[in-house]
Amino acid sequence: MGRYTDVLAGNRLTAALITDFAALPPRDRNQARFVFLDPYARELYGEWDAVAADTAAMLRMEAGRRPGDPVLGALVSELAAPGPEFRALWADQRVIERADGTKAHHHPVVGDLTAAYQAMVLAGQDDQTLFVYTTRPRSRDETALRLLATWTSSVDLGRP
Repeated sequence: MGRYTDVLAGNRLTAALITDFAALPPRDRNQARFVFLDPYARELYGEWDAVAADTAAMLRMEAGRRPGDPVLGALVSELAAPGPEFRALWADQRVIERADGTKAHHHPVVGDLTAAYQAMVLAGQDDQTLFVYTTRPRSRDETALRLLATWTSSVDLGRP
């Protein structure tokens, strides 16, 4: 993920679990746009409010690092235009640098699953972060993720 929450790369399982960012036009390959502008995100994330708040706080952190950044300013304006949710979260002025946590998903194919994530800044690339998602071994979440991995090998990765 890049500094503006641009999705720079992902694997087939990421595409199946979240959305196939690679199939989107380059401008739309953005986690913040997905969270706030794509109705599917509200269905997918079991705790959409928390995901939305964290996403806005990540952008707010970036705004503190690069005040007046025109690219970030344009993204914030775009996210604020459709409704009050992003504007309220932005006005909270909460900042977060994501290092680890969990995300609950309500996937239309495999149902509910929670994955832990670890965020790592790539050496020499301070504007790129690698997110790695895992599940507890032998858990229902791992079973769901394995089923989803099997499913990805047999279908087009468009939304189920």
